[in-house]
Amino acid sequence: MIQHRGPISGIAAWENAYVATAGYDNQVICWDQRTGTAISRSFHDHLANQCAFSPDGRHLVTSSSDYTARLWTVPELRLVAVLADQEDDVEMSVFHPSKELIATASRDHRVRVYTFTGQLVATFTGHTADVISVEWAHDSDELISSSDDGTIKRWSLETGGLVADLDMDGVETDTIALSAGGTIFAGNDEGQIIVVTDAGRTVLPAHEAGIKRLVLDDARNLLVSLSYDRTMRLWDVASGRPELRDTTALPDDVWPRSCAFAGGSRLVFATFGAGYRGYDYEGCSWDSSEVPPTQGVNAVLPAAGGALTVGDAGIVHRDGEVVARTGSLCNFLTPLGDLVLSGGQLGKVFDALTGRELYQHRSPLNCGATFERDGARYAVVGAYTGEGLLLRLTGPGEPGKAEHVADLPLHTNAVKGVAVSGDLIFSVAADASATWYRIGDLEKVTTIEDAHDRIANGCAGLGDGYFASVSRDLKLRIWDPEQRAEVLDTPHTHSIKCVAASDDGRFVASGSYNGRIAVYDRIAGEWASVIRPTTAGISSLTYDVERKAFAASSYDGQVYTAAV
Repeated sequence: MIQHRGPISGIAAWENAYVATAGYDNQVICWDQRTGTAISRSFHDHLANQCAFSPDGRHLVTSSSDYTARLWTVPELRLVAVLADQEDDVEMSVFHPSKELIATASRDHRVRVYTFTGQLVATFTGHTADVISVEWAHDSDELISSSDDGTIKRWSLETGGLVADLDMDGVETDTIALSAGGTIFAGNDEGQIIVVTDAGRTVLPAHEAGIKRLVLDDARNLLVSLSYDRTMRLWDVASGRPELRDTTALPDDVWPRSCAFAGGSRLVFATFGAGYRGYDYEGCSWDSSEVPPTQGVNAVLPAAGGALTVGDAGIVHRDGEVVARTGSLCNFLTPLGDLVLSGGQLGKVFDALTGRELYQHRSPLNCGATFERDGARYAVVGAYTGEGLLLRLTGPGEPGKAEHVADLPLHTNAVKGVAVSGDLIFSVAADASATWYRIGDLEKVTTIEDAHDRIANGCAGLGDGYFASVSRDLKLRIWDPEQRAEVLDTPHTHSIKCVAASDDGRFVASGSYNGRIAVYDRIAGEWASVIRPTTAGISSLTYDVERKAFAASSYDGQVYTAAV
């Protein structure tokens, strides 16, 4: 049976005939829209991020973290061309409205244009951070792009240069949509929709958390916004200004990263499961059929009685046996007294041992760490909206409870990792920053905005106030208690996802999205071992004290061991 084995990150539809999905399992699948059955599939060498149909429905373009976009025939998914000049992940690719041209947006800060034969026609340079979104102006040779640098830029294929540069007040703008009349709709990290016309700008508060995707159906004058506040909103844009038509909470298995207008009054959505989910916006109803879960593992915790794992399906296992169900994708496992904290896309903190909800936050959760202060045990949980949720384990007589004490303002962007060492809490974020807090008084020590050259993905405590952090820049940084970094080259060739340290801080293990694990020996000053146990990504690393080895969870659903 053809289905996804990892979360679906991108989805597209063509009229009422086909749906295409791009997944974290490297797969691209073409589905019969009428029956919901898979017709064909193809593969990238790494995560497939997004997909789009050509205007005539004869081709599909897919964007991947293997640094390529690929052109396929529909419905067979026969490879036509590989667009391979990118130097980093391709986040989005789009077809020209009337010519055989494709534009790509890459995390190498550039926009490129290709022919259907894979020939590079133009490269547009000017963004200073990752380019996340790109669109063609209606039936013209101009392009609009948005970037993590907080700008929207307009490019001319005819001149090969920049036409206009719009400053979005430095706020990251992940997604744009462009009407036939030239109106730009932009969604930013503050949950706003910004409407840009020749007459000026209008800012519309739309969501309680960052907007991750805007999708426009120009013919129907409808705009969809998806946010990490777990809502979908449908806007009527006939007047040029979005007017709210419908809002709905997203089912637990829907990933608010991608959706598409399909046949009739139907929308289709990316999910954390093996297939996609549909919504009828006229009837205001979601498909009732269950989306099969995937087996990807996002976190592992060696523990007495067997290792715990949790992943895309939100199911907690102990050595393969089901322990609890949380209901949606979870990203971490953090022990706190007799609890094991977990959480993810729902913004809920769970006890992984029972599935019981402990706290509800307004945005998804990424990571956690624990510490002691004044005789009490605490956890700090990193959120997509930049906060560190401070939870305190309750006292004797109230076993199995944790209360929310405060939110620490760690970052202005998604917290990607948090760790504890000595009297310090350390965190890193998607905007490449790093922050230190003192445990004693819970006051901020400092934030270094440019602590990394690219997105930081994780961190670990090394003891005595020392920390390690990893980033998409392929470096390992060792931070001393005075916030000075030793920057080390790594053996990794693809983005580093996670990092962990041995209990004595001597060995530091890093895991990448292409399945490689590298262990650095701080005393010897060298990389002690490099292994690649899987071609799937390494999602998390934890040191197993009893086995004196690192446990590595993977998106393929397995747990691997890396010896020291």
